[in-house]
Amino acid sequence: MVEKLISFSLKNRFVVLLVSACLFAWGIYSVQQNPIDAIPDLSENQVIVFTEWMGRSPQVIEAQVTYPLVSNLQGIPKIKNIRGASMFGMSFVYIIFEDDVDVYWARTRVLERLNYAQRLLPQNVVPTLGPDGTGVGHIFWYHLETNGMDLGEQRALQDWYVKFALQTVPGVAEVASFGGFEKQYQLVLDPLKMQYYNVSMMEVMNAVKANNNDVGGRKFEMSNMAYIVRGLGYIKNIKDVEDITVKNYNAVPVRVKDLGSIQMGGDLRLGIFDENGTGEVVGGIVVMRYGENADKVIKAVKLKMKEVEKGLPEGVSFKTSYDRSELIEQAIESVKGTLIEEMIVVSIVILLFLFHWRSALIILIQLPISVAVGFILLQTFGISSNIMSLTGIALAIGVVVDDGIVMVENAYRTISEKQEEMDSNQQSIEK
Repeated sequence: MVEKLISFSLKNRFVVLLVSACLFAWGIYSVQQNPIDAIPDLSENQVIVFTEWMGRSPQVIEAQVTYPLVSNLQGIPKIKNIRGASMFGMSFVYIIFEDDVDVYWARTRVLERLNYAQRLLPQNVVPTLGPDGTGVGHIFWYHLETNGMDLGEQRALQDWYVKFALQTVPGVAEVASFGGFEKQYQLVLDPLKMQYYNVSMMEVMNAVKANNNDVGGRKFEMSNMAYIVRGLGYIKNIKDVEDITVKNYNAVPVRVKDLGSIQMGGDLRLGIFDENGTGEVVGGIVVMRYGENADKVIKAVKLKMKEVEKGLPEGVSFKTSYDRSELIEQAIESVKGTLIEEMIVVSIVILLFLFHWRSALIILIQLPISVAVGFILLQTFGISSNIMSLTGIALAIGVVVDDGIVMVENAYRTISEKQEEMDSNQQSIEK
């Protein structure tokens, strides 16, 4: 079989060169389409279910949220195992699927089961799915560089402007905000005043909730004109909260400001983000969607950040905290340099030992085609180009070179022996 293949190749050199050129072109196309990353994605095929119930202890979260979810999510097909984690005010459930399961099929099945499991949870507790990313999906970190802007203002700018803009970039699963203070209205109630007016905490909470809402009315006609009636009741500032009426006390309305003070403050924080010991910062983490090209996504995010930066307040700009594209580019350049170095070294060795430039040309053609075939296989089997796979290609180049040198040297020696035998026969005939 091998002899027939070699014989066919020698008799049809144009076909062999054409196939080689097609493989090389296909390899270049595979390099452009294959996802490029620096870190191999060895994370498990999982779906995360996140549930928030602030103010509750881990024991309560475990008993009323995590356990009902874990016990009702176990019937989903193709599940390897389920892990649950409970902490203060939050519950995480990790559903690990088999490796050959499509991640979006898994998310759909989990969402279907959550519609049933939610009936077993406490009122107003809603579980949500985590982003469709992986454990190595944090590809880009940034923070805002400002000139004395309040941390609350920075967090509001990040949450309501920057985050929404960057989430529109193709390939981005989520932009997670960090640092700063999340603004909120805080009611500091006086127990003595509440006791004097005979007002409970629940009455104050219900009054604030009921008065923070727009209501719709009906249409009525007057003087050949139609009017739409609606009530405007959304809270816009602290004074709106202070003027909310809780109840009547001896025919006198008791308002929120009669029971305590209202202030604008920050939500409870479990940690801070500091930049090199110089102070707190506010920023975001860009999480890449599953199976995307990290290098392309990072470039698209940087391009979008230039557009977003035009709308930022004066003196506010972006500063990169972590950029994986640098590691990606260095890994690719390392493989390119290795390939070029080995091609040069092999060519010089063949020229020195064989003194035959056509033999060196065979190796120069063989190396790029072998690498191209490697990238074709990576693209076909859905394996990203990362440090591990690129290093494997670089190591395999040595094996390909050894094989090529042995074959070329053997062919060169065989041709030389045949040539010497023909020369000796010719001389014998002449004599």
